[in-house]
Amino acid sequence: MEKYSYIIQYDEENEIYIASIPELQGCMAHGKTPEDAIREVRIVMEMWLEVAEEKGLEIPKPLTQNNKIA
Repeated sequence: MEKYSYIIQYDEENEIYIASIPELQGCMAHGKTPEDAIREVRIVMEMWLEVAEEKGLEIPKPLTQNNKIA
């Protein structure tokens, strides 16, 4: 499995942590702790990649030191 970056943010209004994977558009999940959010986003990531593969969509490569978000 590719190694994607995670972004973790805290939502004060809902008192949850939100994890997202910037390379995979719309790939995000939440949990009561940062660890819960990461565990959930990994599940979503697997589903995201599976659906993209089934549909023949291009799967983005993980960002690296040489390939940063502009």
